[in-house]
Amino acid sequence: MQHWSSVVAEWGQAARAAARCLALADTDQKNAWLTRAKERLDAGAERLLSANAADVADAQTAGLAPALIDRLRLTPARLAALSQGLLEIRALPDPIGQVIEGSRRPGGLEIRKVRVPVGVLLFIYESRPGVTVDAAALAMKSGNAILLRGGKEARRSNAELQTHLAAALADVGLPAAAIQQVTDPDRQLLTALLHAGDWIDLCIPRGGEGLIRAVAAEAAMPVLKHYRGNCHLYVDAAADLEMARRLLYNGKCQRPGTCNATESLLVHAAVAERFLPVALAELQTHGVEIRGCPTTCRLFPPARPAQDADFAAEFLDLILSVRVVPDLEAALDHVARFGSGHTEAIVTDHGPTAARFLREVDAAAVLVNASTRLHDGSVFGLGAEIGISTDKFHARGPCGLVELTTYKYHVLGSGHVRH
Repeated sequence: MQHWSSVVAEWGQAARAAARCLALADTDQKNAWLTRAKERLDAGAERLLSANAADVADAQTAGLAPALIDRLRLTPARLAALSQGLLEIRALPDPIGQVIEGSRRPGGLEIRKVRVPVGVLLFIYESRPGVTVDAAALAMKSGNAILLRGGKEARRSNAELQTHLAAALADVGLPAAAIQQVTDPDRQLLTALLHAGDWIDLCIPRGGEGLIRAVAAEAAMPVLKHYRGNCHLYVDAAADLEMARRLLYNGKCQRPGTCNATESLLVHAAVAERFLPVALAELQTHGVEIRGCPTTCRLFPPARPAQDADFAAEFLDLILSVRVVPDLEAALDHVARFGSGHTEAIVTDHGPTAARFLREVDAAAVLVNASTRLHDGSVFGLGAEIGISTDKFHARGPCGLVELTTYKYHVLGSGHVRH
């Protein structure tokens, strides 16, 4: 542990020095890095896909769940989306130096609240090598140095990505320590990183609930958390049932291993008999296991009885919990009890019902007549995200450029003193 503490101190000091350089870098230089990173990723696509294929093969041999393997896999289309994401971040306004608000006091003192980088970020994540690119890009554009600690299952993919990201730094004259990849899986190293509060300003874990809770318990610096994504879709009595069917299928089946996938379905009793047999049969043909309340099991006999643990679960798989509720009040109570504060959606054509759902549900994103899968930084126009926070401080929902900043006050006087 002592060995790792000294190593981490060296990394942290280098990252702190790099962060000072990045805080002074102008928008053109940061955008130049984004351009070069895109060009290098495009040119290295064949090697990236080869490295990723080796990681995927190891994961399959190790028996990882299909949804986790899907998170790990890079495809030409996913690489192209990552590349395009760099351009989208390049096109976004640079938040650094933005005056959030300002005032002139009666005595002539000028006070400005100005956006600045956080400093040094530690990003801990599992699978999803594409997140390596998103995190590095957002950190760079927002003027932060970053330590990337990816999962061992993506070690080849992340190492290859780091090669291109680091080369782009050299291309534009930015310090190599601005983006550092931590590759050793030793748990004592992770502990040393989490204890490095003197060097690291903010830790952002992205992965399973167990990882995030362990990080939050150990970290000596603030942690931006995302515990679970138990996302609900509530089909109201006034719902367009064909729309509800489409939203349910998209939310559950498009990418079931993501944190914004629909995990639980609530259906108003007035439409349950018309909606559930058709909608659940469609899901079943796509391999979804249904765990339902007694009414659900009666209306759809292939369903297995659900337990309370099923209603609280983030499955990250082709599993769906289903409950029939008598009214909106019961739906709101269910979400309040079992929801994770991530994403909640309602399908309804009744405006007052939609308004009440928006007002009363406590989550980072509340949607009306839209799939839970839309809760995403890119969809929201952030270019990308480093994660979706279920915290309430200092950021909530998709964390993009602005969420990786803080602020300080600039106070401009002319000999002012306090009397």
